[in-house]
This record gives sequence, C-alpha cells and structure tokens, in this order.
Amino acid sequence: MTQQLLQYGAKKNPAELSEILAYIFERNNDLSKQGKRPTPVCIWGTHGLGKTELVHDFATSRGWKFAYIAPAQFEEMGDLHGMPMEYDPTPEAPNSGDEVTIYYAPDWVPTDEGPGILLLDDLNRADDRILRGCMQLLQNFELKSWKLPDKWQIVATANPEGGDYSVTPMDDAMITRMMHVTMVFDPKVWAKWAMKNGVDERGIDFVLTYPETVTNKRTTPRTLTQFFQQTNGIGNLQESEELVRVLGESALDNSTVTAFISYIRDGLQKLIEPADILNAEDFETINQRLDEIGHDEQTVTKKDEDGNLVETKIKKRRVDRLNAQGYRMLRHLCWDDRYQAEPAHKDNLVAFLKCPIIPSDLRTALYMDISREARNGVLELLQDESLAKEFLGNI
Repeated sequence: MTQQLLQYGAKKNPAELSEILAYIFERNNDLSKQGKRPTPVCIWGTHGLGKTELVHDFATSRGWKFAYIAPAQFEEMGDLHGMPMEYDPTPEAPNSGDEVTIYYAPDWVPTDEGPGILLLDDLNRADDRILRGCMQLLQNFELKSWKLPDKWQIVATANPEGGDYSVTPMDDAMITRMMHVTMVFDPKVWAKWAMKNGVDERGIDFVLTYPETVTNKRTTPRTLTQFFQQTNGIGNLQESEELVRVLGESALDNSTVTAFISYIRDGLQKLIEPADILNAEDFETINQRLDEIGHDEQTVTKKDEDGNLVETKIKKRRVDRLNAQGYRMLRHLCWDDRYQAEPAHKDNLVAFLKCPIIPSDLRTALYMDISREARNGVLELLQDESLAKEFLGNI
C-alpha cells in the first residue's frame, strides 16, 4: 500500500500559486504598516516541481530583491544567527568591565529595504535543532542578532512527510507560524513556461499529450526539462533513437523513456506544423493529412464461415495523435511569442476547429483553451458564428 504523503494547504498549480502569493504579500505589507505581524508562506510539493524556481521567478519578474538559504546545509546555529564577537564601547578604557558580546549577522542576511523575498529552501530537510532556531524568524521576521528590513517576505519550501523523503517533521508550533499551499503539476502551465524557456517543442507536445508519464518519481518537470534541453540539439529524433534512449534513461523513469521512444517512432514526423495548417491554400489537403494522422491501418486475421483464415484491413482511431495535433495548434497560437495573428488565418483555423476527423470533445476543449489563452489578435480569429453555435450553444 502506498504511504500517504503529508502536505498542507490547498492544491494549486504554479500560475494559481503565483496569484495567491501576490495577494498574501500585499496583505503582509498592509499588516506591517499597521504594526502587525506578517505571515510567512510554506509551499509544499514533491521533488522536481519547480517550487524554488517559482519563488525566484516571482521575485525577478517584479524586480524584487531575492535572498536564498538552504537550512539543511547549516551545521550549527551560528550559520543562522551569526558569529558572536566581543564589543568594547569604551576602547580608550580597556579592561573597564563594560565589554559585551554581540552578533554579526551572516552575509546572506538582506540589509536593503524591500520589496524582497527570503527563501528558506527545503526547510524540513534541516536538522531539528536548526528548525527550532528558525521558529523566531518565522514568528517575528527577526532573530536576536538581526532583523529583516521592511517589505521583505519569508517563503519556505518543503517536501511531504511520509514516503521516501528524508525530512524532519515540523511540529504544530512551527506549522501554525506559516500559511500553507501545496503545489501540483499542471501540464499546460508547465508547457507555457517551457515555451518561454526554449525547451524542445517536440518534448512539450509529448508532455501535453501524455501527462500521465510524469510520475513524480524520476520523471518530474525538472528532469523532463533537463532531458528536453539535451534533445533540443538533435535534429531527427528517429534517426538518433539510441542516443535519445540513453539520454532519457539518464534522467527519467524507464516507462517514460519507453513512451517517448514510441512517440517518436509512431507519428511524430506525421504531425502537421501549425503554420502549414493556417497558411494552407486548399484545406482539403489538410483534411486528408489529418485523416492519415488520426488512423492506423491494421491487419486482422479472422476465420470465415468455412473455418479459413482471412486477413482484413481495418482502420484504428488514433485519438492521441489528434490530441497532439491540437496541442501543437494551441502552443503555436497562444504560447509562441513569435506568432502574430493574420486575418488570412481565420478560415483555416475555423476549418481546423470544425474538422470532423477530430473527436468533438477534443475540438471543444481546444476551442475553449484557445479562447482563454488568446492574445495578439488570436481571439478575433475565433469570431465565427458557426463556431459559436457548435461550441457555445449548450453553455
């Protein structure tokens, strides 16, 4: 039986989590102005989801300052509090007995006014003694030896308790010093991020089509990104299948590698570039190619009435390929900064969305996704009465 992972807070994808952080930080600043205590945030989640990157990107995208520590690397309390030093307020009178011990803050402690974020990364991987030392910081945004400047926020990340994670359980006194949210994987949110960060687009299509291959064991958003950064340098994946396999097995679960090899063998080269669909002079040729993508011809052997073996060719529907083709269009129209909508694309986009070869539920989902994500004039391409009647008539 799989052990239950202990995490806290609502489950949110990275985009939703960023909005929640923005709200909490704004409230924290308001509370600070009123002389009230702000509240840190702890982001829970399995390994490789990009919790650290999300916090860093949140800060840098807004021009905020950012400070990072990994409490698991702290060996002693001095790493947190700073080092004690003797201070003599009257050096002209040595040995006067007024010497005191003071602490010099560690060099990672922020000194400039915010806005800024102090990230306590993998907080519950720290030793229990270090965790206890962080409690005052989480409570008051300060320690005896130093204080966070104004407009600084504290964010912690943590792996779930339970399972195979080597973590230190946090007691209720520590848990209740923070607000908690659990970050979960969302393939579309990851795909948008991956597009902006130059990840291999063939890999993005694979994850969108087969999100179940993200096992959260060895195959995580982090390891997928590492793998697809390597495949980006390979022109023809089919011709370099053995290299692709070796690279995959170095980073991913074997089941994911097997699925990706099957993906590049089976139809990757058949998928149509979205630009070819939008710029087609005769959409009937696109219909024919979509029919080829959406079906496999298979030979089935059966016995006839006389008991003789008879081979019959049948067409098998390949919904997964058609789904991949739809995601390619979504990625091209809405997530690729290079795309600019042109009026000439409208008729072909409408024809694609109405194409009967693609199952109705996939077409409806694609229409809704494009409507939500549309920018740079894409929404105008969808302004078609026949589309509205087909997809919105029952809403």
